[in-house]
Amino acid sequence: MRLLFTIGFLQITWVDVIDICLVSYLLYQLYKLVRGSVAVKVFLGFLSIYFSFLLVKAAGMRLLTQILGQFMGVGVIALLILFQQEIRKFLLLIGKTTAFNNDTLFRAFPWRRSSVEKSLNITPILEAVKNMAAAHVGALIVIAQDSDLKFYAESGDELDAVVSKRLLLSIFNKYSPMHDGAVIIHKWRIQAARCILPVSENDEIPAAFGLRHRAAIGLSEVADAIVLVVSEETGQISLVRSGELLHNLSTQELRSKLNLYLFEEDEMEKKEVTPEVA
Repeated sequence: MRLLFTIGFLQITWVDVIDICLVSYLLYQLYKLVRGSVAVKVFLGFLSIYFSFLLVKAAGMRLLTQILGQFMGVGVIALLILFQQEIRKFLLLIGKTTAFNNDTLFRAFPWRRSSVEKSLNITPILEAVKNMAAAHVGALIVIAQDSDLKFYAESGDELDAVVSKRLLLSIFNKYSPMHDGAVIIHKWRIQAARCILPVSENDEIPAAFGLRHRAAIGLSEVADAIVLVVSEETGQISLVRSGELLHNLSTQELRSKLNLYLFEEDEMEKKEVTPEVA
């Protein structure tokens, strides 16, 4: 292996440089994942206990060393328990960004093109959202993309119905028993209603956003989905994707964003995968 330089007795090679860069990138992604959440405070608390263990051990305090040593002995298991949500988010993030999850290796084959793509119509969703925003009716609509969100759909009531404006308005009517929760749309059918979504623990979310917005952000952080939110207090429309919230959108802005996320990006990916025939 080619030697680049030495630092004292350390010999640095190209492999070492690549290794350091990859570890730095991994740590940066982990920091972005837990930034603003309770996990940072938990990690600092765990770190302080570890340093306390080293101090009492160096000072020869046998009793405290034994007590803290028992805790440090199960440190790996304790970390898995304490950071189970963050570890799950990290693994889901890796799964979302892999080529196999996006199905890019098979998009070029004709038998992989779903016939559902030819009948996509976002107009019923837009009209329902517009009516609910005008009437200040709170709503939470999830449009699943690669994942069917079966785990979250099972927390509500299964419908398996065609997407329509009247059905969405009926579900989110304040007198309907299914209005509390989220509607999940998969393959352009309403898969379930009254679904429970995970709430984001990000401390940087403004206090003005309520539980609906936090649930929308929480789901978009762990799943490949687009979430529409209608505020019951203000009637404002929001769109959430990959943890990013676009607030106070007009109906036209919402239509353009949905067209971009659902159709235009997918077409661009297909053009990149499918070679052009001269």
